[in-house]
Amino acid sequence: MDLLKNVVEKPELKTRISSDEVKIQEIALGYFLAPFCAMLANSIFGAYLTRYYADVLGWTRFGGGAFAALLPIASVVPVVLGNLLVGKWIDKTRTTAGKARPYLFASIPLMAVAIIMMFTSPNNGSPLQMIWIAVSYNLYYSIAYPCYYTAHSSMVSLSTRDTDKRGLLATMSNASMVAAAGVGASIVVPILLQSYMFSYNGTSLDIAKSYSHWRILSIVFALVTAFGIILEYFFTRERITEETMDLPQAAKTIPMKTHIKACTQDKYWWMVILFVLFFQMGQLVKNTSMSFYVRWMFDSVLTAADPESASGALMSTLGLIGGLPSAVGMVIAWPLANKLGKKRAIVIGLIFSLLGGITAFMGVHNFKLVCAGVVLKQVGIIPAQFVMLAVVSDVLDHLEAGNGFRSDGFTMSIYGSIMVGLLGLAVGIVSGLLGVTGYDAALPKQPVSAENALIFVYLAMDMITFAVSIVLLWRMDVEKYAAEDQQKIKEYKERTASSDDH
Repeated sequence: MDLLKNVVEKPELKTRISSDEVKIQEIALGYFLAPFCAMLANSIFGAYLTRYYADVLGWTRFGGGAFAALLPIASVVPVVLGNLLVGKWIDKTRTTAGKARPYLFASIPLMAVAIIMMFTSPNNGSPLQMIWIAVSYNLYYSIAYPCYYTAHSSMVSLSTRDTDKRGLLATMSNASMVAAAGVGASIVVPILLQSYMFSYNGTSLDIAKSYSHWRILSIVFALVTAFGIILEYFFTRERITEETMDLPQAAKTIPMKTHIKACTQDKYWWMVILFVLFFQMGQLVKNTSMSFYVRWMFDSVLTAADPESASGALMSTLGLIGGLPSAVGMVIAWPLANKLGKKRAIVIGLIFSLLGGITAFMGVHNFKLVCAGVVLKQVGIIPAQFVMLAVVSDVLDHLEAGNGFRSDGFTMSIYGSIMVGLLGLAVGIVSGLLGVTGYDAALPKQPVSAENALIFVYLAMDMITFAVSIVLLWRMDVEKYAAEDQQKIKEYKERTASSDDH
């Protein structure tokens, strides 16, 4: 930690943002373009990594599918520990670069190395291959990505106390993730790269060629990710951290158990954390299963001369149609939340999404009906996608007003644990269900049991989590305390500064 502090204190690594107010350069570069590039590879992994493991490396054959199901689930433990450790470090860090930004910088080499390692494992079905997969998977999801994502997730709440600007930053930060997943992983990649990632020799998948192509792509992914994190590091600024740097309490290290007690005794903290847990679970299971669903559930793909190109075209179409509401959401999410209130906008939206799910269920093999259902779902989750980080920031302010200290590191480590840990659970759920229902990429058509599993993970899982999320948010009214909390924080700082002067 001392080494990292000495590095980021160097003048050449100082933030390029000098304004005391949030301006367009910071918004566009630090909170949209940078995280878009930084998380593009991760979004592609969310859509295709399970298929790479299953179809190219054949991991569903290891131990009758047990390895594919258990590795991601077992990895949740180190993922959570990794996020908690980074969160603890963030809460203890005090540098002129901030408390979270140093870990953005530290994640650059970690992310690049981990990405390349994931796609350079032996491909021979040996025990060494399984060990390599397990180690590289955890290097990325338990160490490298938590280092980046916990720090990244903290930036909105640490950027400014201006609630309108913070809401805008939350919208742009989430828009970057939506764009990476929607435009990158669901539209551009299926058209341009899917046939390259899964290369066919006649009617059968060419394993050797596909494996070689993924190794090449891993280098590209590593470079784009590193560029994005560098950009985010230099074009963000922690104004809230800076304003307390000279106060005496800033020098004090608050024990992790104090942060845990402060957070877990607050009902709003539990509401927002559990909401993120269930909402993201549904989204991650759906995203993980999307490429499988499009590849095996539509007759136009199954009967095509080149099924991979056909499924890529349909997946891109589905991504484009589903992504249009998200593009509109970038513009309307914050005005809608201001008009209705953050909680109310999210709840009404999720009710609308449930109607979309019902539409898709009316024709699970009908591409047009599935598209219609996906569009309605995406319209409904607009407030949840773009506003939730602002709600998390409101909760953090509420905690600070009541406790006299911020718990960004611990809270965002839990937030990051959910986002990353749930991906492992999602991969495990999808892989496990496919393994036990007879999925085989070599078959011309999947058995009915595997098709039913795909219907559940792609169409039903997120509907269940929408319903749970609505219940969790029903009494979330922390935003009504926003002005009062800001005043308490201001008075506390003035008292602390005054007593220090005397």
